Amino acid sequence: MDRIEAEKKLNEIFKIDHFYDTQWSVIEKILKGEKVLLIEKTGFGKSLCFQFPALLFEGTTIVFTPLIALMRDQVNKLDSLGIIAKCINSNQDNETNSRIIQEAIKNQIKILYIAPERMENIEWLNAARQMNISMIVVDEAHCISTWGHDFRPAYKRIVNLVNLLHANFPVLATTATATKSVEEDIKQQIGKGIYSYRGNLIRDNFRLFVIKVNSEDEKLIWLGQNLNKIDGTGLVYTGTRTNTEIYAKWFDYIGIKSTFYNADLEPATREEIEKGLLANRWKCIVSTNALGMGVDKPDIRFIVHTQTPISPIHYYQEIGRAGRDGKNTFIILFFNPNDDLSLPKAFIEGSKPSISKYQKVISALKNERLGEQKLMKATNLKQNEVRTIKADLIEQNIINEVNENKSKIYEIKFNAPEVNFQPFNELKEHKTKDFEKMIEYINLESCRMDFLCNYLGDASSNKCNKCDNDTNHIVTMNYDDSWKQKIDEFHGNYFPVLEVSSHNGKLIDGVAASFYGVSNVGKMIHHSKYENGGDFPDNLLKLALRAFKKKFKDLKFDLIIYVPPTVSGNLVRNFAQKLSEILKIPISHNLHKSRETKPQKIFQNAVLKKENVQNVFSYSKTNEIMNKNILLIDDIFDSGYTVKEIGKYLIALDVALIAPLVIAKTVGGDL
Repeated sequence: MDRIEAEKKLNEIFKIDHFYDTQWSVIEKILKGEKVLLIEKTGFGKSLCFQFPALLFEGTTIVFTPLIALMRDQVNKLDSLGIIAKCINSNQDNETNSRIIQEAIKNQIKILYIAPERMENIEWLNAARQMNISMIVVDEAHCISTWGHDFRPAYKRIVNLVNLLHANFPVLATTATATKSVEEDIKQQIGKGIYSYRGNLIRDNFRLFVIKVNSEDEKLIWLGQNLNKIDGTGLVYTGTRTNTEIYAKWFDYIGIKSTFYNADLEPATREEIEKGLLANRWKCIVSTNALGMGVDKPDIRFIVHTQTPISPIHYYQEIGRAGRDGKNTFIILFFNPNDDLSLPKAFIEGSKPSISKYQKVISALKNERLGEQKLMKATNLKQNEVRTIKADLIEQNIINEVNENKSKIYEIKFNAPEVNFQPFNELKEHKTKDFEKMIEYINLESCRMDFLCNYLGDASSNKCNKCDNDTNHIVTMNYDDSWKQKIDEFHGNYFPVLEVSSHNGKLIDGVAASFYGVSNVGKMIHHSKYENGGDFPDNLLKLALRAFKKKFKDLKFDLIIYVPPTVSGNLVRNFAQKLSEILKIPISHNLHKSRETKPQKIFQNAVLKKENVQNVFSYSKTNEIMNKNILLIDDIFDSGYTVKEIGKYLIALDVALIAPLVIAKTVGGDL
């Protein structure tokens, strides 16, 4: 098929008049059964480079992508064009995923989107052998490279699959962000004879600004003063899930319409927010960097980063989600030299688990063959840590992965070599240098866009003439006492929600008086619990009462119950007693533990947290709580498993309602 023929078909199916030259060059190679790596900025039209040839091939094109939002978006668009496309992901139930797999085996699907982690799934691996696969597409291909900014172990399995295919099997790898070293790594892994296309990366409609501040409050104040002055809608990125909530609540407090988005939300809620983004339902969505990838919205008018990304490549990728329509777009990065270095450095430090964690996994597997869940229990490691370690140990021929009874089991190889940690140290050093480049970007006095493009291997760019440095428009903080008063009032009236509600509605969402790590509340709790500081101070009591009145003012409670202590002695009991006296709600001392438990904070994964409190609670006078509304008191809310376990137990004893009230909700360095 020549270009004239192809563009006629392009117009018939996609209602697009012509290909870009690079698009056609890529498609021509794909149709000849070649392998191609395409590095192009967001909005270029990389998807068309596989969607068009997929329609010409007889079988099913498999698109590996980690972006569920992209899956949904592209499947909907292809459906509207009459093209049969489906996706398999963790947000869908097993029945739906299994049905789609069967449709693919029957060759009833033209394009199938699937998460890379599905390569761990035996049902998928067995089914893939029965499919008529015509092309493999690797989206976000930088995840293949350990030198990339978002390496995922599951991508190694895709590479292994690609290397098993015959020489003339078409493969397309796409990414918007890859340095020269990452580009070479991807090419080497995917195999000889791969063609590479790299486009121009400059975004000449971007206005890049860096705003230096002295505190988190100054970031909140600047956004309160200026966000409504920027046309259109956009995204505000934070470094932690907790901060997504804090920023969104601040915006609500001062009348800026917003919502927050992070991985703690239910899949249906996340999908609803993605739809709201497309419909401009809010001025902004406050999110971790999870939102925006794969969402085809051309008119995002601004992106704000409240936390420094860990590399210029991360930053370029995240800001690349904005302004795809070519119109004027504001890109703002806040930087507080006092506090904004610790979180990125923690992420870099955690980019690979420590040597001791590798040794934990190896020791556990020397004792017995284990599946993933049992390995998590045996090592007390997080799931993502176990998966990273497994991938590295398989790569270094230290452990085997065995399929057994429809699940994967891991075992130490006979005469296995010692772990080689040199590549991990090199990776950490590489990431540290990347972060140093990010700090260089922040302190830059020359063109910001030129710096980003050069870093990403595009030396063709020049001054953008739009960033703060090129226009000499340096933004500084300026606010009066009224804004300081607003922020103080906000902190005194904002109380975090504890999302624990049960399906039957008897355990309802609770409230915390504060976050543990964003004020001096955590210090006061720590002083009382671990430094013999006596009862929790009265200002924590006053804060908890304010939280109670705001959250539960319309509810009548019959009884206060408190969580039996693990390490806090009578602190929670005494605190609950004081609340009982002030609120004039009777207190019960009849909730007990039937065995010793350990502090939840020592456990790193959900499997052990849940097991630690499972079936541990008992109640000595069950008649007193039947059909009663219960206020459940604790000091710290961490994973929520303790509250949920007590809730489940009390519901079985026929309570009418349970509502948790705690002093502080923990804050993690989460994504």
